Amino acid sequence: MIPVTTFKGKAVALFGLGGSGLATALALAAGGADVTAWDDSPASVENASTAGIRTGDLRNLDWKTIDALVLSPGVPLTHPKPHWSAELARAAGVEIVGDVELFVRERRTHAPDCPFVAITGTNGKSTTTALIAHILKASGRDTQLGGNIGTAVLTLDPPKAGRFYVVECSSYQIDLAPSLNPSAGILLNLTPDHLDRHGSMQHYADVKERLVAGSKTAIVGVDDTFCEIIADRLERAGTKVVRISKRNVLADGIYAEGARLILAQSGATRQIADLAPIQTLRGSHNAQNAAAAVAACLAVGVGEDEIRAGLASFPGLKHRMQPVGRKGETLFVNDSKATNADAAAPALSSFERIYWIAGGVPKEGGIASLGSFFPKIAKAYLIGEAAAAFAETLGGAVPHDMSGTLERAVQDAAADAERDGGSVAVLLSPACASFDQYKNFEVRGDAFVKHVAALPGVSMLVAV
Repeated sequence: MIPVTTFKGKAVALFGLGGSGLATALALAAGGADVTAWDDSPASVENASTAGIRTGDLRNLDWKTIDALVLSPGVPLTHPKPHWSAELARAAGVEIVGDVELFVRERRTHAPDCPFVAITGTNGKSTTTALIAHILKASGRDTQLGGNIGTAVLTLDPPKAGRFYVVECSSYQIDLAPSLNPSAGILLNLTPDHLDRHGSMQHYADVKERLVAGSKTAIVGVDDTFCEIIADRLERAGTKVVRISKRNVLADGIYAEGARLILAQSGATRQIADLAPIQTLRGSHNAQNAAAAVAACLAVGVGEDEIRAGLASFPGLKHRMQPVGRKGETLFVNDSKATNADAAAPALSSFERIYWIAGGVPKEGGIASLGSFFPKIAKAYLIGEAAAAFAETLGGAVPHDMSGTLERAVQDAAADAERDGGSVAVLLSPACASFDQYKNFEVRGDAFVKHVAALPGVSMLVAV
């Protein structure tokens, strides 16, 4: 835990007592803050009370006595309308912050020079975050990994000299972190997302820009117009900018030529890494993720040989294009985190012949946008609520079975792949949410791994 000593003796209201919210309340209390916490869920309030946190409806506070409101990231700050607790705080002139801001203040107070890498973007955040942390750990550095990737940032070990922090930041967390100042900040890309919480694409982009604007080194993917403009604006403002691209040659920065990462500096270019042999970094999207990781690690002092060794040993992010087993020429891939069509596209683009398992709770638009990948799909195995709709979209373009369950789909896909005899992938990339059959995508992915492990003759690449 990181005790929030910068709020010692201050009166803090906190709203949102889910996982990160409760961790924040405990960290504030451990640092000596006078915390009053609340949540719309009675169960969450009771859980916090049991943990020793003082709870009470924030509507009943004297806001003139409150020094700060700490909001959990999932609580609306602006759109579609500010949460009532935010309105109370603003009316009283009380600052509103989140857990990442509390971490930033603790780092600034206790170990301002300890390396801090922060990562944001619409797509690829989690893989890039995990990859950077892996490279740092593999090189023997004291590394703390947290944030939006699933570990609350204030549950990490406290800042100290020589300790490296790698923190994934959602737009919600950035919005609540006004003094965010990473050693290396990464903005991977920007496409429309969470607009119900930001009101417009421009506001969403403005929030994301704050992470790199406060960085000592700003690493920006310049393959979309919003990010290209941001990189230019930061450079004009005097920020050190490293551009990355998965498809364009850059005069300065790191770009991909196929699976090769090229470092361009002062008119000279050279290969800095080759991703071709690394199964867990297949595809152009992973070339972008790896380019960002290389740039960040260079920025915080990691050597090139250490970076290449870390890339080569990266096990992949669980449930995201994760190779989990092999039988002969058939590779079994768990991409359960692909819960919509856009998220499934990277995996479908990364393999040449695919036995595709898809379905679940469909998202708006279905899989029509994936039509360009249909020629790569040898056969599809459809499960869950979306099966009928997906079958209609596939029509006569892709052979398909109505498998119904994931277990049946794995068995049938494996048998067909073995009969194929070539180099193929059995790919779970559902393009759907999991909630019709599984609690979440993690449970669905774990079930896929178990079904693969039950097949005869499969060599597992992950623990079951």
